[in-house]
Amino acid sequence: MTNAAAKTEQIIEQPRRVRALRRLVEATADGMWPAVDLARPYVDGTENLPRDGRFILVGNHTQTGMAEAWLTCLSVRRITGTRVRPLTERGMGSMPGPIGDVLAACGGVVGTPENATKLMENNETVLVFPGGGRELGKFRGEEYQLKWEGRAGFARVAIANDYPIVPVGHVGGDDIYRSIVERDSVLGRLTEKLSQTMTGRTDMAMPLMRGVGPTPIPSPQRMYLRFGQPIDTGQPAGVTDDDWVATVKARTQTALENVLRELQDVRSEDPFRHLNPLAWRHALRPPSATS
Repeated sequence: MTNAAAKTEQIIEQPRRVRALRRLVEATADGMWPAVDLARPYVDGTENLPRDGRFILVGNHTQTGMAEAWLTCLSVRRITGTRVRPLTERGMGSMPGPIGDVLAACGGVVGTPENATKLMENNETVLVFPGGGRELGKFRGEEYQLKWEGRAGFARVAIANDYPIVPVGHVGGDDIYRSIVERDSVLGRLTEKLSQTMTGRTDMAMPLMRGVGPTPIPSPQRMYLRFGQPIDTGQPAGVTDDDWVATVKARTQTALENVLRELQDVRSEDPFRHLNPLAWRHALRPPSATS
């Protein structure tokens, strides 16, 4: 077996040290829901999760980078009992040492088509953010916008493995910090030039941000999560591969954008949106939670 093949195999049969860490991570996750419930995250659409765990979640990144992944993985585990395997950027997924082991114990896998295929062959639940790091840096007015240009790999691998796609939208993370400049402003263009000088890329520029008032203190925000209806990826007869990949990507993006709009409407009417303890009892709850 080649070294590359051995590494691919290890995403399923993980080393003993990672398996030990996994047990600790899962015990911690199962025990932390009482604390999480104090913040009353709004989690809706759980009836759309296939109970066999065989599906790929496709979501939006926010400026927090991790809140959406953390809440999604916890919610799926709570409902279906399955572990979610997030596909990560190569730099994060390849971290050596203890940090890499913890990420692997949490299910993280470098987001390559080969790794995603291996997970799907093992009927695992997969999570991907097609926008990647490009969705982390939001200039003013770009909150909850998807940046999927040139990103159709998730659709291609889902189709190849006959995996249904479940869009999952997250609202709240783009409001913890807000950009004070627009991308087309003088400061915005300067930020992009600085990013290009330092990283060679302008699409991952991090704008000037603020939290509470003009300070860097994070703004308290309730988290909102909604799982959309599964999207069938079975390819119809007579449709070319490229056309079907484009169709599945477009359907997923449209469904996720609709979910994000719906969640922002929910949040606009929620008295608990800023985690004010006095409004805790009046926090809006999903219809399934109030029936």
